[in-house]
Order: sequence, then structure tokens, then C-alpha cells
Amino acid sequence: MEYYVEPEKKIPIRESVDVLVVGAGPAGFSVAINAARNGARTMLLEQTGAVGGVATSGLMSHWTGNTRGGFYEEILDRSCDCSDRQIINPEKLKTVLLQMLYEAGVILQLYTLACEPIMDGDRITGVITESKSGREAIMARIVIDASGDGDIAARAGVPYYKGREEDGKMQPMTLMFKVAGVDTERAVLPGSFETTFQVPKGDLQSLAKERLPYPAGHVLLYRSSLPGVVTVNMTNCIDVDGTKVEDLTRAEYVCRSQIGPIVNFLRDTVPGFENCYVISSASMIGVRETRHFEGEYTLTEQDILEAKVFDDWVVTKAHFNFDVHNLSGSGLDETGVQHKFPQNRGYTIPYRCFLPKKVENLLLAGRNISGTHMAHSNFRVMPICANMGQAVGIAAALCVKQGVTPRMLKAEDIQEVLRKQGVEP
Repeated sequence: MEYYVEPEKKIPIRESVDVLVVGAGPAGFSVAINAARNGARTMLLEQTGAVGGVATSGLMSHWTGNTRGGFYEEILDRSCDCSDRQIINPEKLKTVLLQMLYEAGVILQLYTLACEPIMDGDRITGVITESKSGREAIMARIVIDASGDGDIAARAGVPYYKGREEDGKMQPMTLMFKVAGVDTERAVLPGSFETTFQVPKGDLQSLAKERLPYPAGHVLLYRSSLPGVVTVNMTNCIDVDGTKVEDLTRAEYVCRSQIGPIVNFLRDTVPGFENCYVISSASMIGVRETRHFEGEYTLTEQDILEAKVFDDWVVTKAHFNFDVHNLSGSGLDETGVQHKFPQNRGYTIPYRCFLPKKVENLLLAGRNISGTHMAHSNFRVMPICANMGQAVGIAAALCVKQGVTPRMLKAEDIQEVLRKQGVEP
């Protein structure tokens, strides 16, 4: 490989803050709000033009799972506009999340890519950014990587592996889209891989596997908050790495090329969809899995199955299934469990999962926390990530108040604040 040596130059310091949050998805947004509400001067960076990540730019259909309590409930209270609180209206949500950030006094900077950590030995002291304003530095006492892929944590030197432990394979990517013109009175709407319907031409999931272009081949359809509009979660791209720009580009092409055949299939096969047509598609590809970072504790499949309550819990009443999309094709992976998921109680996540090894003054939040491939398939969903953000935002603000590093902070102090907010294990 050839290299270009960049000339040394001075980078202006744009801001110096208490808490800097990278990534404004459900986890990062929640971190920023809760850090600011607890007295920290907080800045939030986001590479797209909207807050909310997959919930907004990714056009996700709904808040998945059965998580209860925490900051997640406040997001629902502020953004719900139909009888089903979990259905997302992404256009309303974009505005609501912005309003909440401004009410909390968060310094928000969109259209900004966090490029490199600024390090002082093993201590992160800020982040270098690129934007229309050029290359700039943001200095911070505490940095939170809520970018999903953990780009800053990786470049700071936190150890990690990608995907499934035995082979590094990662869950597929999806581009969500919406269709209008649906007769929802007659429509059948499979909401999981393990749900199917007998339609005039046969078994719906079997027909999809036979007729849709590989690796698409399943039917996942969800009501929206708008009449006659359904959200479609059916595009599929396998063998891609969300930390590689060439793979993201390929996934965008593969998934977009599947939209036409999927719409034709829906019109021809699914009752109520005879006159459907595309009205919108996500402006960002949905990446399910990339880096798993090493933390002071690694959450496991068994922890979730046991609904374990950790002494240092900071996230509670988290509940979902092992939602492993097929790593080699369409549908549910052989390791995934949805309807037959055996554990119907909420589990907790310990503070140690948010503490990355080897780097000080850095916290993780969202799907990049320390957990196994199987555990990740459960905790990666947005309601759980939002409540992760609540805990991490409180932790960051407490570190600033107490003048300690995240590793020195006592989980009991975070729990005390959470309990005042109604969060119990």
C-alpha cells in the first residue's frame, strides 16, 4: 500500500466540554440528555443531518421488545402519536428528539464525523472531527463512544473482535422502506421470522424464500402511524462489514436493487398489497453488528437467560429475544430464538460492561458495549440502548462532579440517581 504523509498543521479547538458524546442514535441521544440534565456541559456529535440513528434516518418501524421503565418511557411519552406506543413516526421523532436536546442545553453538532481520538498516554482527552467547517478538535473530560461501530474506541486502542466469536461473521444489513396504498383491513403483516400466513398462492414465508432475489427471502411487515402505509423490513445483504466503506456501499446497492422485486412480490402475493407503492426509504443502511469491545465484564447469553441481577446494575428490565438474523441467507439464523425465547423476565446490565479496557475517561454505550455475539443480538435493540444511554449519561456527569475517572466511579452512585428517577432492578 502506498501512503501520503499529511503535513503537520494546527487544528482549532472548537469546544471544551465536560462530556462529549459521539453518535446520536438512541444510545448517544440518551447519554447526552441525561449528562446535561445532571449538570455536565455536554456536546453531541452526529455524522448525519438528523438525531435518532436507526429510529429516524434508518426508518425503523417500531421500538422493539418488551423493555420497561427508564428514559425509554419518556421518549415514548414525547413522541407517540398513535394507539400503539411502540410504533415510530420517524418525522415526528426527528423533531421531538431535537427539542429535547435543546431543552436540556446540549451542544449539538450535526453533519460532523468524529475521526480520531486525542490521547494523552492511555487517557482520551477529546476527538478530532471533520465537517464543512474543516478539521477541528473537541476537548472533553469524559468521552462516550455511542457510534454503534465504536470507531473512536477502536482507534483509541480498546481491544475488540468482530461478529461471531468462532468465525467473525456478522449479522446482515438491511435498508428499510415504506409502501403506501395498502388495504390494511385485508393485509397480512408477519412481524417475525417465525410468523407466516397461508395466502392464496401458498405459505407466505416459503413463497418469499422461493421468489425473492437471494439473499432476500423473508417477509417482515409492520404497521405505521399513517393510514395505508406499511414499513418493510425485507432487504438483506450478507457477508458485509459495517466498518468498511466499500462494504457499506455494496450493501446500499444490493439492498436498493431488492426493493423493486420485493414490491412486485408484495403486489402479486400478499393480500392488501395489490396496489402498494414505495413512498420512502431509509437514508442510512441498518448495520446490526460489527465490533464487540472488551470491557471490565462481558455480558453473556447465560446472564440473559437467567435474568441475572448484578450488584452493579445500571440498566434494568431489559427484555428481548435472541434476534440473530441469518448470517448466510434470509430469515432467522439457526441460533436465533424468537417466539420460543424461554425467558420472560427483564434482565440487568452491569456498569462494568460500559467500561472499556486499556483506555481511561472513555465509556461505551449502545450495541458496542462488552457482550458476546449472542448477548448482543438481544441488547442491541433501541429501547435497551436508550436506557443504556440514561445510565452512561448519569455516570459521565457524576465523574465530572466527583473529579474521578469512570473506572473509579462507584456503581452505587449511579444507582442512587437512577432510583430517584424510578429505575429499580
